[in-house]
Amino acid sequence: MPVTAAYDPDHKLILRGFECDCPCSHTFPDLDIYLGEGLLDDLPRIIRKRIPGARCVLVTDAVLYPLYGQRVQAILAEAGFCVTLCVIKRDGVAEPDERTCGEILLSISPDTEFILSVGSGTMTDAARINAARCALPFVVVGTAPSMDGYTSSISPLLLQGVKTHRDAVCPDIIICDLDVLRSAPSDMVASGAGDVLGKLIADADYRLGHIINDEPYCHTCGDLSRDAAHRILYHAREIRSRSAEGIRILTEALLLTGLTIKIIGHTRCAASVEHNMAHYWEMMQLYAGVAAPAHGASVGVATLMVLPLFKRFIHEDPSNIHEDAVIGARLPDDRIRKRILLAYGSEAGHTLMAENPQVFLDEDTQRARIRRVKERFGEIQAVFQQLPETDLVRGALTDLGAPLTAEALGVGKELRDLSMHFAADYRPRYTLLKTLRECGLTDKYLADYVIHI
Repeated sequence: MPVTAAYDPDHKLILRGFECDCPCSHTFPDLDIYLGEGLLDDLPRIIRKRIPGARCVLVTDAVLYPLYGQRVQAILAEAGFCVTLCVIKRDGVAEPDERTCGEILLSISPDTEFILSVGSGTMTDAARINAARCALPFVVVGTAPSMDGYTSSISPLLLQGVKTHRDAVCPDIIICDLDVLRSAPSDMVASGAGDVLGKLIADADYRLGHIINDEPYCHTCGDLSRDAAHRILYHAREIRSRSAEGIRILTEALLLTGLTIKIIGHTRCAASVEHNMAHYWEMMQLYAGVAAPAHGASVGVATLMVLPLFKRFIHEDPSNIHEDAVIGARLPDDRIRKRILLAYGSEAGHTLMAENPQVFLDEDTQRARIRRVKERFGEIQAVFQQLPETDLVRGALTDLGAPLTAEALGVGKELRDLSMHFAADYRPRYTLLKTLRECGLTDKYLADYVIHI
């Protein structure tokens, strides 16, 4: 029975049909999600149904405060709430870094009873980590359907310029007012759609990890992510029109795919190498003092870049993978270390290698993986055949007005090419790009992405 979304008379999301007998540990999130029109005016009642306190820190930025933050502040104050403002002011786009997180922390006092963020990715992630550290209830008022992180319990953050992830908390309450979300800029809508389309790659890599490494796979969460991505594929024009139904479809997809993170305790259904590439571009652009591209837009472009590799691998002849020859061509650890440091820089590179020891894969593990690819190639083919054709995904992104190339994001050829070779190392999770490397196929598949390190 597929998972379906319904709503009670208060526009509260109710999920039905979540049944799973997979070996993964499941934690169904205890949170209240509201999605509908005209919800901001009902904010005090929604909060009081769940949170008894009345003293809050309202987190937003200088752009969103006059648009929505001021209105939320007034609504809460009129209802008797005591609101402490934390408005993040930057010359450019605010980032979820130590400065932003610190400003929020210093706005929290001993009598603060909950944190409320008004915003999308940056405000949610920076407020979320503070809610976790201070053990406070957390309320989110979403302002754009631009990313899947509203329902997540993990905060992607910048620490000394290095993209990192920290366990945080899932919000207690999420309010997604369609009147607000429909007013979001078109590029943020397209970014949200790109984030969801990336789940196609994430799920394929997740299932590949199950086949090659016996990684536990949650079929129900996988189905949830794939279904969300397919809804974006076939409703792209409606989403771009920003009709109430189109934005509802997109927002539901983002919320439900984000919930898989909480349900199984990791981002395997929601992010893989396509997200690694996006994080790599963002991190390296910021290192260079260049504005980072929008995350979801980057995910969409990265999806277009790696999807053809999956479709091509379907036609690979595994008998041509000669185990001894591949093992004989293994790079020594010192060479791998040097390449990682050149690709990521010293600080990020050393952090990555410390957190991801599988960068230095031992020979026995590599041999075992090569053999598993050969033995179970039919299963791999079956998974990859379920992926949509690249032209269908490109068509949806075109309909959404989303960027289609790294160049359109402001990512240069050198950084683009490096990401195809090294983004797989950003996290320890197994991906097709690791399969290609471990089977000696990288040069063949990435011939168009030339690197000089």
